[in-house]
Amino acid sequence: MDEAQADNDGFRFKAEVQVRFRDLDPMNHVNNAVYLTYFEIARTAYWAAMTGSSELRDLDQILAETTCTYRSPATFNERLDVWLKATRLGRSSFDYAYRINERTGGRLIATGRSVQVMYDYAAGRPIPIPDELRARFAEFEGRQFEG
Repeated sequence: MDEAQADNDGFRFKAEVQVRFRDLDPMNHVNNAVYLTYFEIARTAYWAAMTGSSELRDLDQILAETTCTYRSPATFNERLDVWLKATRLGRSSFDYAYRINERTGGRLIATGRSVQVMYDYAAGRPIPIPDELRARFAEFEGRQFEG
């Protein structure tokens, strides 16, 4: 991460997305549901960068909640920066914050939040966040988390 990214309202990670034709609704702007896909793209890229693994079997978490606040419509072929940061680590859950900006002018497109829960798929239940993962979050975000 470069210094310009590190001084971006605490956001240190971004994924880049280009608006595709299939993302549009009949009004020719990105359909509201597609923003959750943009969040997912950033979430999986963040996890791979933080953990060093992009294997599906290593995504031992489930999405519990997500919200999106729409600020400005995105349109065909725009390039978007989807910023993500971890904001809270609980016992078994953790939160991400999102911000989507149009790359060229920096126009704010949307903001959001999600809650993930560490999950043992074999046992079918939540599990505590491992200490090693807590340390990775702290290193990746460049700060300590309470709790």
